[in-house]
Amino acid sequence: MLLIAGLGNPGIEYQDNRHNIGFMAVDEINRKYKFSSWNKKFNALISSGTIEGEKVLLLKPQTYMNLSGQAVGEAMRFYKLQPENIIVIHDELDLVPGKLRVKTGGSSGGHNGIKSIDAHCGNNYRRIRIGIGHPPSKEQVTNHVLGNFSKADHEWLDPLLQSLADNLGLLVNGKDSLFMNRISLAHESETINEHKTGNEHKTAGDKPKSQSHIRQARPHKAKELPATGPMADMLKKLFKNND
Repeated sequence: MLLIAGLGNPGIEYQDNRHNIGFMAVDEINRKYKFSSWNKKFNALISSGTIEGEKVLLLKPQTYMNLSGQAVGEAMRFYKLQPENIIVIHDELDLVPGKLRVKTGGSSGGHNGIKSIDAHCGNNYRRIRIGIGHPPSKEQVTNHVLGNFSKADHEWLDPLLQSLADNLGLLVNGKDSLFMNRISLAHESETINEHKTGNEHKTAGDKPKSQSHIRQARPHKAKELPATGPMADMLKKLFKNND
């Protein structure tokens, strides 16, 4: 059995916060694999189903982020699981928005939800870290993580969560690197398609794209000098004096 915990804060006022990206991810998994309805247990909302023949329990702690370990630890002990049977999905300040990484163990990186889980379960579990970017200053971190994703953010967020769910079978089977590669390729493909779509809809009034540094360095054909007129007379005098 595998326990997948998505981290976040309960309550409608937090549902679109960057800090709640873990909740969003397990909601997408629930939808994709048609898991059971959410029920209350272990100070959490839980849902169960099967992925690649493996029984999976989804969990959304309802203890607020800083106490996430209470719910995860309670479920872990009830089902007699080891940390190796747990996957935690959470937001990551130190990754740019849209980047995803999987790692096992290591430090909490200052994430209070991870600190709590480490305290209750040990730290030898897998983590799916989803980048939300870092604000310019440390003082802005709280407002950043508790701020909502913008409409523009959802252009990368929604496809990323869908790709995470689509490829989750790889993670269930322990193919962590292949899982990350598949999502990275899907994200790059999505970005390329967005650029193509954007170029197709350019109008005559749009500013042209900047040339690459290679093109800018190419020599340009010299303009022909005027044969007659004031400029031609001035040039003739200049070259005559140089002779």
